[in-house]
Amino acid sequence: MHFAISATWGPTDPTRAALPFVFAASALQAGDTVTIMLFHDAVHLATAGTAAKLVPFGPPQRFEEVVAHAKATVLVCKPCAEVRHIAEASLDERLKLAGMNDFHAAAAREDARVVTF
Repeated sequence: MHFAISATWGPTDPTRAALPFVFAASALQAGDTVTIMLFHDAVHLATAGTAAKLVPFGPPQRFEEVVAHAKATVLVCKPCAEVRHIAEASLDERLKLAGMNDFHAAAAREDARVVTF
């Protein structure tokens, strides 16, 4: 199964920001594939080193585990990043700028389920 996950929470709420990655890590452990698209304030997680500094209250920090996994793709909403003046050069090199068409492609897969956070 494939999970297309949209994330909107960023550093202002580390626990909510962590939840998409906790879910994704569980899906990956089960052998599934995931695409996470960072929207709204979640695009701040894409800047190199930022996510590693966030400490959620309760759930474990799973960002690195997901980003480094071969069956995971993490996309960053290009318009969301641009309006926040986040330059592509400042992003974690494993993430890529993308648009809604890219998220739609992940969500439209025959085996896909969409999860939103």
